[in-house]
Amino acid sequence: MILYIAEKPSLGRAIADVLPKPLKKGDGFITAANGDCVSWCIGHLLEQAEPDTYDSAYKSWKFEHLPIIPTQWKMKPKPKTCSQLTVLRGLVKQASQLVNAGDPDREGQLLVDEVIAHLGVKGDKLNQTMRLLVSDLNPQAVKRALGQLRSNREFIPLSTSALARSRADWLYGMNMTRAYTLQGRKVGYQGVLSVGRVQTPLLGLVVRRDAEIAQFVSKPFYEVLANLTTDKDQSFKAKWQPSEACLPYMDDEGRVLSKGLAQNVISRISHQTAVVTRLNSKDKQQHQPLPYSLSSLQIDAAKRFGMSAKAVLDTCQSLYERHKLITYPRSDSRYLPKEQLVLAPGVIKAIIGGAPELVQGIESPDPKIKSKAWNDSKVDAHHAIIPTEKRANLGSLNQAEQQIYLHVARQYLAQFYPPYLYHETQVEVDIVKGRFTTKAKQDRALGWKQLFPATSTSKSAAQDEADTLQQLPPLIKGQTLHSGLAELVEKNTQAPKAFSDATLLAAMTGINRYVTDPEIRKILKDTDGLGTEATRAGIIELLFKRGFLQRQGKSIVATEVGKGLINSLPASATTPDMTALWESHLDAICRKEAKYQSFMTPLIDSLEQLIAQAGAQLPTSLQGVKAPSGQFIKRRGKASSAKASTFAGKKSNGRSSRTKAK
Repeated sequence: MILYIAEKPSLGRAIADVLPKPLKKGDGFITAANGDCVSWCIGHLLEQAEPDTYDSAYKSWKFEHLPIIPTQWKMKPKPKTCSQLTVLRGLVKQASQLVNAGDPDREGQLLVDEVIAHLGVKGDKLNQTMRLLVSDLNPQAVKRALGQLRSNREFIPLSTSALARSRADWLYGMNMTRAYTLQGRKVGYQGVLSVGRVQTPLLGLVVRRDAEIAQFVSKPFYEVLANLTTDKDQSFKAKWQPSEACLPYMDDEGRVLSKGLAQNVISRISHQTAVVTRLNSKDKQQHQPLPYSLSSLQIDAAKRFGMSAKAVLDTCQSLYERHKLITYPRSDSRYLPKEQLVLAPGVIKAIIGGAPELVQGIESPDPKIKSKAWNDSKVDAHHAIIPTEKRANLGSLNQAEQQIYLHVARQYLAQFYPPYLYHETQVEVDIVKGRFTTKAKQDRALGWKQLFPATSTSKSAAQDEADTLQQLPPLIKGQTLHSGLAELVEKNTQAPKAFSDATLLAAMTGINRYVTDPEIRKILKDTDGLGTEATRAGIIELLFKRGFLQRQGKSIVATEVGKGLINSLPASATTPDMTALWESHLDAICRKEAKYQSFMTPLIDSLEQLIAQAGAQLPTSLQGVKAPSGQFIKRRGKASSAKASTFAGKKSNGRSSRTKAK
């Protein structure tokens, strides 16, 4: 008997549907006509043991116990799902071969691996376990996946990375939370001070942004526009580019703060001769936008529809599991395997059949076009989120489902349109030894841009676009022009914008922009981020739930408790530097470029130092701050509103972040 162990019942049913009929449903499993069986987990069936499992003394929160670091990790069945674990125990004993059918990411890999290990599978049975990667729950896609089984051993690094991440979360979250909660009591704060490896640096970003906004003082700055005319009375504008001699009168962003300097430039260049010193005119193209990963979809949906990260994830899960209209959504990839090109005509037909408005009035997509998205070297366990071959019935979807499906479908269709072609001209003009520049862009062929109707933009963005698209007269290098009366443009520096759902997610996915240590920044990639695709939405929601963040319209700001916590912690706990480095290391484990111990050893060393720092200083920033409602601490030392293990954080999709011993 082959036993397929799926991550969720929905995936288990999708696998069973393509096995030999008739099917026989049991309690927690389905048996096919050939005797093969499908069963499932319900999220994680196992969780990390609580600290008091290692030592009963840890039931009370005492600083002298910290840091608590297990020498032999222990797992325990989750009470609510222990019956399903019992079902799997019996089926695993009967099976001649096992197939790990967890979701195609590192968490899904670990989720089933930990059950297999807990049930004592060893020897040949363990070595011969196979891996089934299903990213589309429609029958034809599941059948294809069943024909492409791989050895489960290939995915040991993926499982090891997930194991290291979740153990790190448990160690860091539980110890730091206990430490600062206990210290907080000493200054009168009667709440749980939840500290996490990812959530706290994220909160730190918001607190620091809020402080920048509060402390910001607007200053005027000045630009000079030259009004230029050819001998045929054709006119255009060019903007002054200050020289190094002007640096004493400029800010760090190159803006001129001296009105007198700008007025002096105006007096010098008005009614003077100008010369075209540089002219660069060439045809350019912009390739098709890549299909979506979860984070990129969440960012776009937040901008376009005002949807929170969690709302997008929940909607994607519904489109994937219930409607079977999109592929596996918790993906961090924006690329597609080349073998799926043969499926493109069917997917395109399904999209247009269900949503013909996407291509109404424009050219039809051409499945023969191959964009840069088709790249096997950038696809491993999962690929970008794309529509399935199932035709959508938009009337059966709610508004959010319609919006997300159409967004995903449009991005996929873009792969089958030509690149956007345009002509760009860059001009540099000398006026009395002053340098002035301008550029213009003219559309040649819209290509994939036909799919994307223009959306409203801000006033400043619209003006920038108008400047870029100004019409330039025919020009040649060395041409003489007349500089008429120049213009002084006065603007004011703007405060940084408060974080929104879109920008906070963007910060998490491109965290290297916020890393302060230049040495750490050097080794990070542009795509290195905080958390995983599946956890980011949950982490943001967790900060709201714990009273550290709040919404003000579309803005996300820190509460007094959130500010007090960040101002009480050492900088290393509130900045993304080390966490981003750890995330990079976890990715390296996935790629077989690093080992589990090389990640855990320095983490434990730094944790010991952080606990020592916590004990040496009281969190005075929390004096007089009231804990959020629902949070309080029993006087005997045990948190009454949350268990210590929950401080590591849980996944928003129903998976817990607990791990097994390895």
